[in-house]
Amino acid sequence: MSAARKPAKIPGGLGLGCWEFSDIGSGPPSDERSIEIIRTALSLGVRHFDTAQDYGDGHSERVLGRAIASVPGGIFVATKTHAAGRADTISRVEESLARLGRSSADLFYVHWPHRGVDLRPMMEALEELRSRGLIRLIGVSNFGVEEMALAGEACRIDVHQLCYNLLWRFPEREVIPYCRENGIEIVTYSSIAQGLLSDTPRSPEAFDPGDARRRTVYYRDDVWPRLREAVDAMRSIARRASLPLSTLAIRWLLGRPGVAGVLVGARSVEQLRSNVEAASGGLDPATEGELDLASAEAMRHIPDVGNIFLFYP
Repeated sequence: MSAARKPAKIPGGLGLGCWEFSDIGSGPPSDERSIEIIRTALSLGVRHFDTAQDYGDGHSERVLGRAIASVPGGIFVATKTHAAGRADTISRVEESLARLGRSSADLFYVHWPHRGVDLRPMMEALEELRSRGLIRLIGVSNFGVEEMALAGEACRIDVHQLCYNLLWRFPEREVIPYCRENGIEIVTYSSIAQGLLSDTPRSPEAFDPGDARRRTVYYRDDVWPRLREAVDAMRSIARRASLPLSTLAIRWLLGRPGVAGVLVGARSVEQLRSNVEAASGGLDPATEGELDLASAEAMRHIPDVGNIFLFYP
């Protein structure tokens, strides 16, 4: 299918990831606290909010919908669903819109590619929904180059949301160059590596047993000991710069070629304020160079297993 490409309009800078408003294994914040975080984000100028049907079986969408119900406009809302046929795709989009309390979504993603599943019928359904005004932009998440090329035969892909941070740079090999060559804007998630790129040490024992973050590749027995050393080196860089490591991680991403938006979650208003402040500045060249060296050392110990969650639908 051929379609004239129009530039995507992702709000630049920081976006609020809403995964943590569902139960990620350590218990979600109360809905009241989640709504307070969302409304504080709006007051601080954040306009990009990212959720998904999978986040608490629609709970995150409902909470976001409640929080923005009285906001007159100027909000960019993105959500996602997994692989589906044409009819299911249409009904899922309609269900998301109902939970969000919106007549249309600014961006709708296919959450993951699925092995052995031709997603072109799904992409055609999304393009049909775009023509009907139910969605504005179409995105994919966690796709490889071949998967994007195949999906792109059936629709115009505007955005790719991918895991990208100082501890996961594999997309730089093929995926990011492909997106840049094809006018596909990039939104990052896991931007501070599930909390590893913060000033608070995050060993496996720091998480509740059911916490999804504990099951990432970062904490594999053959990865974590060496990775911890690399993160400690990054914390030393942050101390020399007199800034939190999370601030350096966010600013590093915002300066990467092709990155249009950086998603970061928050479980408190204080954490949110810190993230927003981080996005307001840049990195000096010396600090950026030190981070690149520390990142390269970390990447030597991280296997390319496809995704940090070891999830292969």
